[in-house]
Amino acid sequence: MIEQHGDKSAGSGSGSGPGEGEVPREARVSRFVEHFAAQLVEAGMPRMPSRVFAALLASETGTLTSAELGEQLQVSPAGVSGAVRYLAQQHMVSREREPGSRRERYRVHSNQWYEALTNRDALLKRWSDALAEGVRMLGADTSAGARLAETLAFFDFIESELGGMMERWHAHRVTLGFGTPSP
Repeated sequence: MIEQHGDKSAGSGSGSGPGEGEVPREARVSRFVEHFAAQLVEAGMPRMPSRVFAALLASETGTLTSAELGEQLQVSPAGVSGAVRYLAQQHMVSREREPGSRRERYRVHSNQWYEALTNRDALLKRWSDALAEGVRMLGADTSAGARLAETLAFFDFIESELGGMMERWHAHRVTLGFGTPSP
């Protein structure tokens, strides 16, 4: 069962859950950020972008400035800048200019995973094209060509299923009470 809006863990609400009353919210957020970032690093994401993404995800508003991120994570402005650049390229965060200010805020959207996955279409297409060329170059009748052909078939399958899966997620998201995501 998915814990929904009533969850009082590090990323939500101002209350505390069982056994958390004595631990300040800031400490719980920090613990979550480092734990989730470690999971992202283990999955292949660079460390600093992982920490910045987790911090944005755990923030009440989903937005933080470079200074706020630097202070929370105890990192330099350059570290934050490089991490945000990586995350923006991955379509996981966006930059917003504060009205009347030169300062930027970085935002993680409620549908960041949807965005990150659907923006992989171009990448899957490039991989598929490279694999198809590899099959032609190495020969479909060779062991290497057969391996490439199977990998190509896998990526083609993923690409063809992704659209339907995202449509099903939209419907499922509504049944969970999270509303309709922005397009």
